[in-house]
Amino acid sequence: MMKREFHSPGRPTSRLAAALLAASLGACVFLPETTTRYDPDCGVTQRHMTLKAYQIAAFGGCRNEGCAELLVIAGAVSATSLVISGSIAVVGDAVYWLERRGRCLMK
Repeated sequence: MMKREFHSPGRPTSRLAAALLAASLGACVFLPETTTRYDPDCGVTQRHMTLKAYQIAAFGGCRNEGCAELLVIAGAVSATSLVISGSIAVVGDAVYWLERRGRCLMK
């Protein structure tokens, strides 16, 4: 008979998974970026905002408890930049859409 083992959320396996997730996010910061293109139907240049990820650091060779704290902080910074920059991009796109619509109606 084969014995199955189940891991509870507090076990080291789930902590390792959380640390790996934080490490994958922790090395990036997200910033809004504006792109432009010409719209021949309206005769105007339209702008669009997107999010771009920038790698700011690479974590390697961590072996102690301080490394786990570093990964958690880096993950928090990355998530915060994603939320703030995402909000800026959504609002910016709405403004650009209204601007384009207003210019297109005037022509």
